[in-house]
Amino acid sequence: MKAIELKAARRKRRKRSVRKSLNQHGPTVRLSVNRTLKHVSASILDEATGRTLCGVSSTAKRFASDFAGKSKTDRAALIGTEIARLAKDQGVESVAFDRGHCKYHGRVKALAEAAREGGLKF
Repeated sequence: MKAIELKAARRKRRKRSVRKSLNQHGPTVRLSVNRTLKHVSASILDEATGRTLCGVSSTAKRFASDFAGKSKTDRAALIGTEIARLAKDQGVESVAFDRGHCKYHGRVKALAEAAREGGLKF
């Protein structure tokens, strides 16, 4: 049990470190990414008002047909494209990228690059 608690503490420390560097530039709109072993989700959050403007997840049933036969990285790229489209609909063009405790690698990187290609600036 001790090893699990240590792992969770390290993950929490990394997340706080990333969030601290984002908050140094003042309240902004941020793109927050959450990655699990199977799924990935992304949300656009407005720090000034404390509201979630839009969000999308790979667990949504509307993406089931799009995800058929695709790898997890390809699915993350589709989520990035969709979050960029939803952000544009909300009038958001520039965001701060919050990767949380995850490295900027693999699925997180694929999501970020797809969001950039979709028109988000960060």
